[in-house]
Amino acid sequence: MSGRVVRAYAALGDSFTAGRDSIDAERWADLLAAGMRRVNPELRYENLAVDGATSAEVLAEQVEPGLALEPDFVTVICGANDVLLATRPDVEGYAERIDAILRRLREGAPEAMVVTATAPEGWQFMELRPRTEKRLIEATTQLNDVTRAAADRYGVLCLPVAGHPALRDPATFSADGLHPSTAGHQTVARESARYLHEHLGIDFDMEGEDQA
Repeated sequence: MSGRVVRAYAALGDSFTAGRDSIDAERWADLLAAGMRRVNPELRYENLAVDGATSAEVLAEQVEPGLALEPDFVTVICGANDVLLATRPDVEGYAERIDAILRRLREGAPEAMVVTATAPEGWQFMELRPRTEKRLIEATTQLNDVTRAAADRYGVLCLPVAGHPALRDPATFSADGLHPSTAGHQTVARESARYLHEHLGIDFDMEGEDQA
């Protein structure tokens, strides 16, 4: 191993990280942490993400508990519920909150590697009315622009989920066509480990396959 070894990992966010229709051991963040733990058996890890959480709830309820772990690695992925659960997508509110989230993480853990991600910009396996689909695609595209800009401001790595080929594979999704399936969580973990090793130099051993 010649790369960076993670000592403490805090996973923050919504159902994408918290998991739905999958057992706890199969969530992508848990799989990622398992790959870190094979490199560092003393890894401290907490998945603080909550199914249905908005960016406001992540800011109010998850950031400080995450910082209490004294992490050197944080994933924070949220915002989809600001669009999907709102009658009118609150992109402006999300912009303020993601800025506040990343600013607080930088203040509380200045040396930590912080990672966020874009959201899918289409849901071809969900049954949506054309006007609803158009509204959600437009809002999510704006959401992703905001996420990328905030990541740039705070030196945060942004995983390129939007446009990933796996989003065209129905096996990636649970029956609702929105949340990752077990196979989807495995794909996210595997692809994230590769991307994080390439861009941050983090060492993983994903199910016995050395990523370093």
